[in-house]
Amino acid sequence: MKLLKKMMAIMALLPALATMPALASESSHPLDRAPDQSRNLSSLQNGAKLFVNYCLNCHSASAMRYNRLRDIGLTEDQIKNNLMFTGEKVGDLMKIAMSPADGKEWFGAAPPDLSVIARAKSSAAGTGADYLYTYLRTYYQDAGRPTGSNNLAYANTAMPNVFWELQGIRKAKFVDQKDPHDPTKMVHTFAGFEQVTPGKLSINEFDTAMADLVSYLSWMSEPVQNKRRQLGVWVLLFLGVFLVIAWRLNASYWKHVK
Repeated sequence: MKLLKKMMAIMALLPALATMPALASESSHPLDRAPDQSRNLSSLQNGAKLFVNYCLNCHSASAMRYNRLRDIGLTEDQIKNNLMFTGEKVGDLMKIAMSPADGKEWFGAAPPDLSVIARAKSSAAGTGADYLYTYLRTYYQDAGRPTGSNNLAYANTAMPNVFWELQGIRKAKFVDQKDPHDPTKMVHTFAGFEQVTPGKLSINEFDTAMADLVSYLSWMSEPVQNKRRQLGVWVLLFLGVFLVIAWRLNASYWKHVK
């Protein structure tokens, strides 16, 4: 009976879960294609460093353990000395001290868990990596927002621009143009960024850093994805060889039948 109730509850949630990625990623701003660094261990390690220093303060990754970072070439000593700061153990999950209630009170919405965020944000507009890469790089100064910043990929986001020191402060320029679908209407169109104060990184360096972070988030959402792809190639090769054998066996069995 308990199992039946659990199955019914899951089935009731399926329609909502099916629409979540599309709704969360919905944006009129086009998504930039994220560079794929999932096989570059140096990029993944830098992404892990950025994640721990800038994201893990407010966002947890409760499905990931610190010791899993050994899969991207880090030793336990490197993990302890560079990525753990509050007395955690290497086998602990990447959790934070802030409760969802505090997060909602401070930011207006509880910061989501980032364990599988790269998969959850995929939509018809692009992959989850594309969404995150665009989101992290399109913050701009907005005095009308409580955090002082806004975002092109997610308008009126509650998340502040945590990378402002690296990126610098920018203003977004908008122009009013005629709606191509209705010439009687005007649309507010993004026309580029204006750098107000420089950041610690150049534009290219910042884009590379965000690519590293997004690659790490994509890896974290499925740490075995590279092995899965390699295994998939071998499976397809096996099926191809088996198909030839089955074809010749079939011809041998039926060669006397007319």
